[in-house]
Amino acid sequence: MFMRVDQLQTELPPPRRADPNAAAALQELLGGKYGEMSTLGNYMFQSFNFRSKSKLKPFYNLVAAITAEELGHVELVSHGIAMLANGPDKPGADEKNGGDVSNAPFEQMKDIRSAASFFSHGGGAVPVNSNSMSWNVDMVTTTGNVVFDLLHNFHLECGARLHKLRVYESLTQDNATGREVCGYLLVRGSVHAHAYALALKKLTGVSIEQMLPTPNIPLDKIPECQKYLVEGSHRRLYTFSNGDYQAMRGIWEGEQALPTDPPGELIVVDGMPEGGKIHDLTGEPCAFTPDYAPEEMFEIAERLTKAAMQGAGSL
Repeated sequence: MFMRVDQLQTELPPPRRADPNAAAALQELLGGKYGEMSTLGNYMFQSFNFRSKSKLKPFYNLVAAITAEELGHVELVSHGIAMLANGPDKPGADEKNGGDVSNAPFEQMKDIRSAASFFSHGGGAVPVNSNSMSWNVDMVTTTGNVVFDLLHNFHLECGARLHKLRVYESLTQDNATGREVCGYLLVRGSVHAHAYALALKKLTGVSIEQMLPTPNIPLDKIPECQKYLVEGSHRRLYTFSNGDYQAMRGIWEGEQALPTDPPGELIVVDGMPEGGKIHDLTGEPCAFTPDYAPEEMFEIAERLTKAAMQGAGSL
């Protein structure tokens, strides 16, 4: 089972402005063929369906632990999309009603790449790609054959890396939010590709890690990757658990970082990354988020929160 923590896996810088077309580009990293919905869906159902778990513990543990991280990646990309679509938090902007809606306050939304992202979702993320095509179950591979599934996962991580690089190349330097999402995921995705390569090597003797990185561009070419490389994120696998999934150490630990990355021994870390804050995403009453006149619901929520903090069972 999963435990939820009210943080993102890393801190995302706030956007300077609303950029719904950049948000649409980032959707490729969520609901595209090689997006986070695909990595999550593949690893999660492979871990659920894994046969002979007790006898293949290191490999089951690896897929299960990475599944938990991928759930956080879905969350991270989704927040990046919503932040770009909505722009910087505007404290107090949600404290009045929506005003005059007859003067087309969102006239420009009809011309954005994914108009449905505003009309249907209020600037929020959903599992679609950059052209608003829905992610679906056809993108999940879970055969029950350990080598085949691990090889598919390796392919999936390489494809994800290619797509992240292309999305990154479409985002200008003033788009710190989107570029940070790409930089973090490029590092963590490289870890996962390396892990699946080492798992296949242990099982088959084939040194598939020699194909990495694919595409063949070192992470030190991406400025937004640098702080993660310096802190050693490229050498860490997280268990996302207080005590489970220890057997994957047999696959990861004792090995070395990829030759194109800063050197060092690979390590498994109990638990999860330190994480960063979740942005507030200030409401926009004229878009009816959270509503046209939200004052009353804010008052209700404040009373409920105060009662909860005081230990009251009910109001």
